Amino acid sequence: MAESLRRLVNIGTFSVLQDKLEKWISDYYVNSCDQNSARCCEIIELNAKVQGQLFKLLSLCAQEGGLYGGTNIIKSRLLPWLGQNFFTSGGAVTADTSLSVLAEAAAKDRELADLQDMYEKSMNELEADLKDFQVENQDLKDELQETKIELDRSMRSSTSDKMFTELEVKDLKRKHVDFKEKRPGLADAHDEISRMRIRCGLVDDYERKIQTLKDELYFSTVGKPRPVSLPDPMPDYSETYVSSYRYKPGMTSPLSIDDTVQRIRQQNLIARFNDMFAQDRLDAMDTLRRYSDDHENNQRIIFAAISEAFSAARTSFRQFKMKTRANLAKTHYGPETLEEAVQDYINRNTDLVDTPGLTADVIRALNRNPKIFLPSDATFAIIQPFIREAVKLAWQMSALAHPLDTAVATDAELFDENKYRRSYDSEYTAPLVNHHIWPALMQGTRVVVKGESVTRRGASLSTPRRGRSPTRSLSPGLRSLSPGLRTFSPVRSRSISPSRYARARSASPFRRSLSPLRAI
Repeated sequence: MAESLRRLVNIGTFSVLQDKLEKWISDYYVNSCDQNSARCCEIIELNAKVQGQLFKLLSLCAQEGGLYGGTNIIKSRLLPWLGQNFFTSGGAVTADTSLSVLAEAAAKDRELADLQDMYEKSMNELEADLKDFQVENQDLKDELQETKIELDRSMRSSTSDKMFTELEVKDLKRKHVDFKEKRPGLADAHDEISRMRIRCGLVDDYERKIQTLKDELYFSTVGKPRPVSLPDPMPDYSETYVSSYRYKPGMTSPLSIDDTVQRIRQQNLIARFNDMFAQDRLDAMDTLRRYSDDHENNQRIIFAAISEAFSAARTSFRQFKMKTRANLAKTHYGPETLEEAVQDYINRNTDLVDTPGLTADVIRALNRNPKIFLPSDATFAIIQPFIREAVKLAWQMSALAHPLDTAVATDAELFDENKYRRSYDSEYTAPLVNHHIWPALMQGTRVVVKGESVTRRGASLSTPRRGRSPTRSLSPGLRSLSPGLRTFSPVRSRSISPSRYARARSASPFRRSLSPLRAI
């Protein structure tokens, strides 16, 4: 019996019957009446064959139960169906109802099959997620174990350091106790010193007044007009005074703008800045003229050199100040602040500058500048003396409590009358700067000394043309100067010397361009 049932299942007759029904319903309205009747008969024949197989299986099942095996079931269920021609199971149930019941049963079976598939799929996904979580959990366990090992190592090292620190503290306490036993009057001496410091407040006031009077006397002395025939004693005297100056508590703070060192050194450095424009710049221009005839390019080289010198000195001084602050912070004590102590140390050690190193940095920066050039047989080392003096000046200006610095300048910027003066060969109606000759000196946002620039129409940020003749940049009026002025080079026409200045004012119509730089 089991073999017959297995063979019926393997044949899949019900599946074929279902396929034929589905195909018939899809082609029902296309087929003719004869074709539909043929289809129905074909399905009935197939159904009859299936029913014959089922009745055979029913007979086999009843035979396995003996003579009366399955009699009650056949009487109660099969005979009523045979009596109603297989359409009804009772008088109250119609054929449509039976078919709908079968359809609902089939739909429930399909739904159960779908639910089972979804359940298996979700179970597979949950198992995959569980495996991923297990892997992540294992990774976290490994990291936790490594962190625990590292923490144990850190705790052991810190414990050992703490043990050494406690031993050192105990040793120092023991030495302090021994010292106090040997010197019983030390505490009394400290108390006496504290009381004397309190009483010295009045003395400090007197010293402050005396120092103020000395400063006023000094400025009244150096502020008198000097004879023209005598050399200028201002730099030597002031530097000697400043080098002997030492900040003491109660005096003016070295960070103040009214500090003596700030005032004296600022005056001297501004004067030196003007001297570099009047003399050192012209000497460097003479040196460059031996190698290059491009006057504008030479001016650009000088301006780039002084700008790079201030940039390199500013960076180097910032590092020097940070090192000084770090070293003094370890041993600093006293009524003055740490910043005052740092500035006081800088005021007394302004010569701690690496001039050769900064000079080399400036030359390397000039080699990287795309707007300036020299012939192949020359290098920017030909103006090394000018660069060295510019580096020294920039370092000393950076070392001030309120430092001096050059203004930021770019080609083709809008001309600012508060910062610059136009050169003699400028176009006075041009609003843009073609290039700069000398930078403006700034203290914060305040202009201390004006610079000089060349303004021309059509100024742009493009690199200047190479091989430009120096006579093209000169105005026609300069070529008609008197022979006395023509002995000077075009660059030397801005001399600051009093005698040359007077001659230039009497011989040239460009009197405004020949005026010396003045502090604002």
